[in-house]
Amino acid sequence: MHPNDGRVVSNFIVQALRSNDITVYGDGMQTRSFCYVDDLVEGLIRLMETGDGVVGSVNLGNPDEFTIRQLAEIAIDITGSASKTVHRPLPTDDPKQRQPDITQELLGWRPTVPLRVGLTKMAAYFELLAREAAIAVAV
Repeated sequence: MHPNDGRVVSNFIVQALRSNDITVYGDGMQTRSFCYVDDLVEGLIRLMETGDGVVGSVNLGNPDEFTIRQLAEIAIDITGSASKTVHRPLPTDDPKQRQPDITQELLGWRPTVPLRVGLTKMAAYFELLAREAAIAVAV
């Protein structure tokens, strides 16, 4: 994942690593579910290994919901940041809830990487990228 891809997870981690204010739209009570890439890849592999009789759509993702406010708090906590949250108006088309329904047993799969663990790995990766960029600029 690119640190500046504009997604909420990367935005919050990068803002926290830089000790910048973390931008939360609305009151931050809208929910999202986040699936770590290792879990998603495992789900995709299992889907690809199903037989020809499997047709139609299959949801992959993590059904555990977190508020945007919780995501900001976790990002601040795991990075040890001095960041504060700032609120901006909520876009009118922003959904209040996003949560995949993965109740089907077709794949025998569920995500296993907790949000905090995935965010910690992402923060370490982004820190590494920042160090490498600083070294490249210094050379």
